Amino acid sequence: MASTSLHLGVALDGAGWHPAAWREPNSRPTELFAPSYWTDLVATAERGLLDFVSIEDTLTAPTERHLRADDAVDRVRARIDAHLIAARVAPVTSGIGLIPTITTTHTEPFHVSKALATLDYTSRGRAGWQVRISGTADEAAHFGRREVHSPADEEIANVLAGGDLPAGVLELFDEAQDVIEVVRRLWDSWEDGAEIRDVATRRFIDRDKLHYIDFEGRFFDVRGPSITPRPPQGQPVVAALAHQRVPYELAARGGDLVFVTPSVDGPQTVLDDVAGALARTGREGEPLRVYADLVVFLDTSQEPGASRLDRLNTLDGREFHSDAAVFTGSAETLADLLTDWRGLGFDGFRLRPGVAVDDLATISDTLVPILQRRGLFRTAYPDLPLRGLLGLPTDVPNRYATV
Repeated sequence: MASTSLHLGVALDGAGWHPAAWREPNSRPTELFAPSYWTDLVATAERGLLDFVSIEDTLTAPTERHLRADDAVDRVRARIDAHLIAARVAPVTSGIGLIPTITTTHTEPFHVSKALATLDYTSRGRAGWQVRISGTADEAAHFGRREVHSPADEEIANVLAGGDLPAGVLELFDEAQDVIEVVRRLWDSWEDGAEIRDVATRRFIDRDKLHYIDFEGRFFDVRGPSITPRPPQGQPVVAALAHQRVPYELAARGGDLVFVTPSVDGPQTVLDDVAGALARTGREGEPLRVYADLVVFLDTSQEPGASRLDRLNTLDGREFHSDAAVFTGSAETLADLLTDWRGLGFDGFRLRPGVAVDDLATISDTLVPILQRRGLFRTAYPDLPLRGLLGLPTDVPNRYATV
């Protein structure tokens, strides 16, 4: 029997990844910040038995990647908090993983640890975290606690041409590495079984099973322990989006998943880049899972995907560009592409719906049945936490546990 190991998730970003997506008839622009919109989207993804939804977030109004903020009013220029969206949909879902984006640069690691541990409890072991840095002065100005210098135009051009990241951005990645380390240590600062809850002896916790983490680093010192018991998964899933050497190394040192953006013509190059990062960081033990990102505009019964994209570009007044490869076509052709790329060595795929409502429904109702008929995708959720659903170890040792 064919393997059912193809892993498939989706990345949700407002009305969709195309800037004009909110203007589509099914996009519900008046409900983009309503709880029902997000519960409906995640319910659609869960109907397709997808591994997870990741929820995009930044600390500034959405804009196209690498473009300066502007005053355009024909695009969605607002966000609601990704972690709180995940918290809202957790109780009304049962099988799908929830991976909100939480920025490290202006957020204390203690708060991140506590928030994600809580999400793991409310979702019954389905929480993850997409790590993101905040590298612009506009975002830093919202907080006023530190200076962050936005990369100059020539520095951005150098990065896009394959050059190194600016020194200030490199420092933010160093800080993000420390944040991941502290968050993971705080998750382990309570041993399993630390909660006794014995009314007769008046002992709620076993204090010997709580541990100081005593982290001392360049950016902060954190004593611990957490005030939240160890999450149900032990260690919720940690992911990062990466495009080049330094982000690859961040994922290799601290992540479980890395989301990458291969081109349609040369996906093998990205796998080689990740392998190089793993070698440079000396990662041992559990391998880093590599998920390929694709923006998708899928054929519908009314309109081919390519025509949909052209029409959206006309509405927006410019051609759509993305850091990830853009796929237009049928669900059948996309299934062929995913099958071929899985053979190259990708562990899974994260699809970015060009128009959230329309393309997500096609993913769940058309693409998934095609993969199921090919014996490449599950027909029901197993009774497993998110780590188990993704093929990660579910019995995660606690670094502080005493023998």
